[in-house]
Amino acid sequence: MPHKVIIAGGGTGGHIFPAIAIANALRKAEQDIEILFVGAAGKMEMEKVPQAGYKIEGLEIVGFNRSNVFKNILLPFKLIRSILKARTILKRFRPDAVVGVGGYASFPILRAAQRLSIPTLIQEQNSYAGKSNKILARNASVICVGYDGMEKFFPADKIVYTGNPVRGNISQSAVTKEDAMSHFGLDRNKPTVFAVGGSLGAKSINESLQPLLAEFVNRDIQLVWQTGKLYYETAKAAATQYASHVKVFDFINVMDFAYKAADVVVSRAGALAIAELCVVKKPTIFVPYPFAAEDHQTANAMSLVNKHAALLVKDDVARTTLGTELFSLVNNKALQEQLEKISPRWVTPTRM
Repeated sequence: MPHKVIIAGGGTGGHIFPAIAIANALRKAEQDIEILFVGAAGKMEMEKVPQAGYKIEGLEIVGFNRSNVFKNILLPFKLIRSILKARTILKRFRPDAVVGVGGYASFPILRAAQRLSIPTLIQEQNSYAGKSNKILARNASVICVGYDGMEKFFPADKIVYTGNPVRGNISQSAVTKEDAMSHFGLDRNKPTVFAVGGSLGAKSINESLQPLLAEFVNRDIQLVWQTGKLYYETAKAAATQYASHVKVFDFINVMDFAYKAADVVVSRAGALAIAELCVVKKPTIFVPYPFAAEDHQTANAMSLVNKHAALLVKDDVARTTLGTELFSLVNNKALQEQLEKISPRWVTPTRM
């Protein structure tokens, strides 16, 4: 009989793409394995997972709203309904194990699985564990981590250091620099910056770059700019007169091309971003999202910054300082080479 596995979580690309990488690795190890994803209804996993060739079911669950606590009134009821639906899914699918990768849907399905005595595995991507995973860890079978020192959050005897999973189309990409530059319509002889705010975009990065577009042209520097859907039309309109140097996208599916084209990267500091950048070894300026749970993006970025493997610009000063730091790094080849060479073992990702 083939094994059955549920992979739960999502909400952002930082959870979805590692989950797909895990599924691909499981399928490679056991071709007839049955894999079912469980995500949050209405979130991007409901689109991205089927595109990767896997089935998914959605739970009516949302995350805790930190900016407006009144919006959390219905959260307990949605959580209870989600746990009940999760139990129904588990009893119907009858998995051998459930893997949680983080995100809204991860908690209800793992909680329900643990109450039904189904083995659970937590894939904690960040250097600072979230509250849900801390709760789930008590009854988890295994906890896979991407950073050392996680025993301060989890039982030490359950921890396995695996690094964070990275999609094979990035870790095993055969794309050449020429391929990448041609794909984006770029000049091979000009320096190129890739700016990415995660799958949903980053307001501070976008608003920091827009006033600098003319400067990119004046300095003869090219920009590949992933804005996210919300800022795309604004950025596209602003970049119209700078189209020779600025290429705007709401979302880039071929991230291996974008990384290969880049001489320097500007990025949020989610666990997936850091894992991928450790694989591709690109000089990076991180602008961590300060409102992530427990400010874990700053902790993620500092794991590299403290080893002189990346630079950091705080979100609240990005609009005034990012341009200076970025253009300085583009012009400093020695610093670029230093940042490229350092990739600490304890954030080197598992490649799947």
